[in-house]
Amino acid sequence: MDEAGQQLGVVPLAEALRTAKERGFDLIQVTEKVEPPVAKLGNYGKFVYRKEKQERGARKHTGGELKEIRLSFNISSHDRETRAKQAEKFLLKGDRVRVTLPLRGRQKALEDYAREKMQTFLAELQALIPYKVERELKREPRGLAVIVAKQ
Repeated sequence: MDEAGQQLGVVPLAEALRTAKERGFDLIQVTEKVEPPVAKLGNYGKFVYRKEKQERGARKHTGGELKEIRLSFNISSHDRETRAKQAEKFLLKGDRVRVTLPLRGRQKALEDYAREKMQTFLAELQALIPYKVERELKREPRGLAVIVAKQ
């Protein structure tokens, strides 16, 4: 291909290099997986820049943003439902959701009760939208946490 995107057809390597030099461009090999290899005329620096930018963009949008929903130890059922609906919105947008339940003081001794609260919340969320658990429910220094993502 030339700089305007027009196909020049199958050209010997020496002729392709000469054409590139005459026009003031580099000969860039696009793919070597086919026979004969595909090449184009262009600025090699721009080609590398665009390719790196494309790879960065592809890496950036893999799992979505990580949003956080905080539950409290004595959360009411209505507040729990509200937070489940908010988590559903995040999951539908493609974001991952970190659900935390911080434990303070004597609450740390009642970890089983806190786990029940968290399991109830996750069951309510499962009723709204199917999800997969990315990181299991586990104890952290400040409480309990789990990360979920859209299935």
